[in-house]
Amino acid sequence: MLHRPLGTTGPQVSALGLGCMGMSALYGDADRTESIATIHAALDAGVTLLDTGDFYAMGHNEMLLGEALRSAPAGARERALTSVKFGALRDPDGGWSGYDGRPAAVKNFAAYSLQRLGVDHIDVYRIARVDPDVPIEETVGAIAELVEAGHVRHIGLSEAGAETIRRAAAVAPIADLQIEYSLISRGIEKRILPTCRELGIGITAYGVLSRGLISGHFSRDRQLAANDFRGMSPRFQGENLQRNLDLVDALRKVAEERGATVAQTAIAWVLSRGEDIVPLVGARRRDRLTEALGALNVRLGANDLAAIEDAVPAGAAAGDRYPADQMAHLDSEH
Repeated sequence: MLHRPLGTTGPQVSALGLGCMGMSALYGDADRTESIATIHAALDAGVTLLDTGDFYAMGHNEMLLGEALRSAPAGARERALTSVKFGALRDPDGGWSGYDGRPAAVKNFAAYSLQRLGVDHIDVYRIARVDPDVPIEETVGAIAELVEAGHVRHIGLSEAGAETIRRAAAVAPIADLQIEYSLISRGIEKRILPTCRELGIGITAYGVLSRGLISGHFSRDRQLAANDFRGMSPRFQGENLQRNLDLVDALRKVAEERGATVAQTAIAWVLSRGEDIVPLVGARRRDRLTEALGALNVRLGANDLAAIEDAVPAGAAAGDRYPADQMAHLDSEH
């Protein structure tokens, strides 16, 4: 497993990270035993970066990850790095009610995460969305105090815009920005990515397969479960879905000519964008993890990259990344 720097102030991490969210929430039912086996398989393969959020199924995902870490071999457990998002507020019915970035709340969230994960520190800690009612300087300052106290190792950001990134970096060193980046979500290239590179901040890219849309496994007639949030995602709706899957069909031709799967090609494209970018793969099963890891063996030359971009041009996706109400909570400009 290759490794990459998580910015100039963060640790060396595996070239691919594992996003654990889907093992608990938002993508329909998941198998707990298979989820833990997938985390173990990732650790065995050399994956070190494990990403979760304290609001994924209201703590369930952190407890699942904690169980997987406790039952993993000691060496793998010691190499594992936890990336945790906090701040999203939930209600008992699973609804969303905003974000809380107040310093006291930051420390409260961290206390619960440490307990659920069963660790003495969190490696990268970040607010999931910028709280519009709390200056980012206060939120980052509170995380910096957790770093000083030894409860957190590195400070991250999530879905933050260029100006917010600059303000945060003026308070304390920022290891990385977690943000959506894929062949069909390239908005960070205009301002956010150049700002991060100027400041030495790495990128952990989520949604590299656009929630399975460009994985090569999503069929045109697939019926989503009631508890699968993609049913409300504009890119999975009606004509948008058909247009987006046309892009996947074009990408499939490029992938097959190069002896790779669609998913591997899409992940390899993100890997090709720079050594400072670490894709997070959201595999919930070992077979999907194995496929994703195969992207590390896909070498894309200039002609390959040109063919991929011909198949999936920048800005070609139909529909927004999130429903309108969730887009309104994004500080990032893409």
